[in-house]
Amino acid sequence: MKQQAYTFSYEIYSGVEELTKADADLLLKAREVTENAYAPYSNFKVSAVALLNNGNILTGTNQENASYPVTICAERVLLSAISSVYGNEPINTLAVSYSSKNSNKPISPCGMCRQMLAEYEERTNQSIRIILSGMKGEVYIINSVTDLLPLTFSGTALK
Repeated sequence: MKQQAYTFSYEIYSGVEELTKADADLLLKAREVTENAYAPYSNFKVSAVALLNNGNILTGTNQENASYPVTICAERVLLSAISSVYGNEPINTLAVSYSSKNSNKPISPCGMCRQMLAEYEERTNQSIRIILSGMKGEVYIINSVTDLLPLTFSGTALK
């Protein structure tokens, strides 16, 4: 038997005031955009904001539906928008935030969003730096989305 271990490093900041101006601006935009989420059932509003390599910034928010399986997460809304508008333009940095009753801890993408983000990294051949936060409190910065999804399922498995 052979045993492997998986670890990754990430940065923890006590708040937005410790971030660089560029990171703080992106995170503050994500916090602002949570109000655009459509979450009448859960009241759990999520936003994702991407700084693309071309300098453009796009946003996405979660969109709920009374038929819960139809609901789509902010990260997937954002990836769909980026692909529709800019094709395979790489994402430099992605900020994710949320608003709920207790949103003072960083949020992390769900498994489905991690898979889509990981494939976007693979497709554009560039790591996506990700900033995770709530409306206040600690901020996590991770250098690559694939750090959040070890042993990623990819298109190479289908060949």
